[in-house]
Amino acid sequence: MNSRQLREVGIGLVVPAVVIALWQLAAVQGLVNPQVLPSPLAVLRKWIEYLLPLQPHVDGSWLAWAVSGELMVDSLTSMVRVLLGFGIGAALALPLGLAMGANARVYAWLNPLVQLLRPIPPIAYIPLAILWFGLGNPPAVFLIALGAFFPVLINTIAGVRQVDAIYLRAARNLGASERTMFVRVILPAAVPYILSGVRIGIGTAFIVVIVSEMIAVNNGLGFRILEAREYFWSDKIMAGMATIGMLGLAIDIGMNRLNNYLLRWHRGLEN
Repeated sequence: MNSRQLREVGIGLVVPAVVIALWQLAAVQGLVNPQVLPSPLAVLRKWIEYLLPLQPHVDGSWLAWAVSGELMVDSLTSMVRVLLGFGIGAALALPLGLAMGANARVYAWLNPLVQLLRPIPPIAYIPLAILWFGLGNPPAVFLIALGAFFPVLINTIAGVRQVDAIYLRAARNLGASERTMFVRVILPAAVPYILSGVRIGIGTAFIVVIVSEMIAVNNGLGFRILEAREYFWSDKIMAGMATIGMLGLAIDIGMNRLNNYLLRWHRGLEN
């Protein structure tokens, strides 16, 4: 990490640090009810307690013991659901988006249905998901796939349909076949749009997994937050929320780095 990146990180931490400091000050001064809004230190203590293994290490694998805490198990469970649901949603959206973007007839047939279904939030499908798949992972994965499907689909269609006409005319003048034009011109030009859709889709998938875990499953970060609400453990609720925020930030940073790496050619970078 170079000095410019360190400076950007430092600037980005200023506002969160000020907010946390003011929050802690308000808690210390008794300006807020600790049962309703616990202090940052109380949330941190609960987060550490939530992270640590429930049982002392006796024998067996140290790594298995280290990740046996409630927080680690819940986080891993949620992430597995996100990756599985996103993978299914993106695998369905990409070929459909490419077909709709490249073929006007396919677009004309399917676009009305897509635009009809797209505004419906995945949360609205919860009753149907439970009716169709019961409880457990299947309805959660279905909802996550649904949440990831439309951002990837719409961005893929837009990317293919907005390829600069100059590229297409140049390829035709050089005698490129339809297949060559699609593989060598249209698809590379659409990649920035597709990756933007992937970034949005995986973010949406992470949001949907929390909601689905509050309804259809009995583990994961969403379930644990709902469980803490039942017992009015506000510090644990906020510890879970902080974990969701950190995981979401890590996913977004990872996707941004991946996009920058894959789009080096698009930005004219060699290294």
